[in-house]
Amino acid sequence: MGKYVIKRLILMVFTFLIILTMCFVLIKLLPLPAVKSMGRDVKLVLARREAMGYNKPILVQYGLYWKHLFQGDMGLGEQMYYGLEVVDVFFTKLPYSVVVNLYSILMAIPLGLLFGIYAALRKNHWQDHVVSTMVMLFISVPSYVWAFLVQYILCYKTGWFSLTVASRETTEFFSWAMFKSMFPAVLSLGIYTIAGLTRFTRAELSEVLTGDYLRLARTKGLTRSQAVVRHAMRNAMVPILPMILSEFIGILGGSLIIESVFAIPGIGALFVQSVNLRDYNFFMADTFFYTFIGLLSGLVIDLSYGFIDPRIKMGAR
Repeated sequence: MGKYVIKRLILMVFTFLIILTMCFVLIKLLPLPAVKSMGRDVKLVLARREAMGYNKPILVQYGLYWKHLFQGDMGLGEQMYYGLEVVDVFFTKLPYSVVVNLYSILMAIPLGLLFGIYAALRKNHWQDHVVSTMVMLFISVPSYVWAFLVQYILCYKTGWFSLTVASRETTEFFSWAMFKSMFPAVLSLGIYTIAGLTRFTRAELSEVLTGDYLRLARTKGLTRSQAVVRHAMRNAMVPILPMILSEFIGILGGSLIIESVFAIPGIGALFVQSVNLRDYNFFMADTFFYTFIGLLSGLVIDLSYGFIDPRIKMGAR
């Protein structure tokens, strides 16, 4: 187990460096945006770019990037949030992404498990066909389509919810006012999670329900509900729990599309804005964070199998 963890950590670091290097080179190959003269000193901006090494070769810039990064400096905003520390702006926006994803997960996981279990127990009945059809519909349609439909129906036509999220200065994150303002985004973000978890739960539980050991449990006198709860659910949860765990790890990642549609001032919208405006420092900060979260979630999910089911030996041949 220890050797497997060390091997995965080394592989994780190696992959992290490759992804970060590729993103750095690709973003630096794009031309620098023109200096906006309105309200800014053009000579001062050009001098600052020279000081930051923007006019040096890419390899030299890459070395300077890691030098500043080890000092805890991710630079200042140039095209957006001009002159502000990237780290400060990033951690100011991170709570919005965390809260909207947390609300979405807390809503999606119980519903996904409930629909999946119900469909598996009613397999090949009309209830199963209805659930499966809805799951395929929700998975097949992109999330931004559902976001626009939710926004149009719930926010524009009915007026039940606001088009934008409440500001942190006016209300607390974990309050009814904040949840109400975030509900359209939470619903749009949770639709895909509910559908995916429903499909996965139904598939795993349906396979377990046909196992020989479950028939043996029934012949020994257990009722159907006892056999399902004591044996089927416990075995079906082995592959399902890591999927749920990955959703909780992913709450830090935000959602690029949903945050942009509903104007949520989170790190997802910040990433899209940094790409459009070609702000190198904000782009690299978001890339650093997203890459780390993605690799960490994969590692935690793989390791969780061994803790959930001791019969699984990690790294065994």
